[in-house]
Amino acid sequence: MTVRVLLVEDDAGVAGALAESLHARGHPVTSVARGADALHHHRAADLVLLDLGLPDLDGLDVLRKIRAVSPVPVIVLTARGDERSVVRGLRLGADDYLTKPVRLAELLARMDAVVRRAVARATPAGDVVRVEDVEIDLGARRVLVAGHDVGLTTKEFEILAVLAARPGTAVSRQQLMDEVWGDAYLAVSRSLDVHLTGLRGKLDRPGLLTTIRGFGYRLGRD
Repeated sequence: MTVRVLLVEDDAGVAGALAESLHARGHPVTSVARGADALHHHRAADLVLLDLGLPDLDGLDVLRKIRAVSPVPVIVLTARGDERSVVRGLRLGADDYLTKPVRLAELLARMDAVVRRAVARATPAGDVVRVEDVEIDLGARRVLVAGHDVGLTTKEFEILAVLAARPGTAVSRQQLMDEVWGDAYLAVSRSLDVHLTGLRGKLDRPGLLTTIRGFGYRLGRD
């Protein structure tokens, strides 16, 4: 699959080497060094690779602004590996978060998984699942709690959708990671915990999303 990549990276050496490698594998790359340029060009891309250390805007602010107007997949590719930055990036809607230096084979695999999930999300579905006063509209990708839209992020919705497809049934942690991220690689485990915490907070229905110790999760009470 050919993927139009917007590479947002202010280090010319890194940007050049990465763009050359992606071009060699058939992916057209537009490379920009400033956050303002990323906000201008992201609509023409199938995927954004976003550094956080930009000269004009913080990369997390760029991510927040992109996510406010577009579902384009975004992979954060940065030297910032601290817990706070990772959590913020995921909560702001990053589809993946990689810390430099990154191996090209891993980056290509993550890109492929992210784009495949984006294509799957664009496929219409018409089911509506109701659990108590929570209504999950899989087609509209909207969740209402007591009639009010709770505004889930992309990943929060996808986690809930996997559980809602099997209401009352235990879903293993590995299966949840496989279905939402495509591969249950190690870095996803922390990401899953971050998004589950956010999801539970927005639903505000204690006990409705249950942790099954040593196995996984269930939507619905006993």
